[in-house]
Amino acid sequence: MAGKKLALEFKEFVLRGNVVDLAVAVVIGGAFGAVVKALVADLITPLISIPGHVNFQDLAFHIRSSKFAYGDFFNNIITFLSIAVAIFFFVVKPVNMLLALSAKRKPAPEATTRPCPECLSTIPKAANRCSFCTAVIGPEPEPEPAAAGQG
Repeated sequence: MAGKKLALEFKEFVLRGNVVDLAVAVVIGGAFGAVVKALVADLITPLISIPGHVNFQDLAFHIRSSKFAYGDFFNNIITFLSIAVAIFFFVVKPVNMLLALSAKRKPAPEATTRPCPECLSTIPKAANRCSFCTAVIGPEPEPEPAAAGQG
């Protein structure tokens, strides 16, 4: 019985929307990384190395029997920067613009506090007495409607 309940909980967890979305994002991200890495290694770094006639992939130095392939490191830095730029311009910037647009469309939340006219402390709108200076405040006056034709 406990095993069946555990299996149902696991199924609910795996089929939850954010877990599936995350799995898809990891797979797509890995594939995108592989494409960008191939682009950098096969096209961009050979173009950069044309003036010097050296392929970055071949750049290395040896100390005793150890090989330090710093050219491959350069390729990986260019790959990382390319992915970061692509994500910034094609994901982060559009999402930020959408969030800014949706924030403009939302009305500002109504204030739940007001200043005390005696001590200028912040008190709840419904308060009749200030909790700081104990002055009797009374209800908040209703805002006057704007006169027609003014503006």
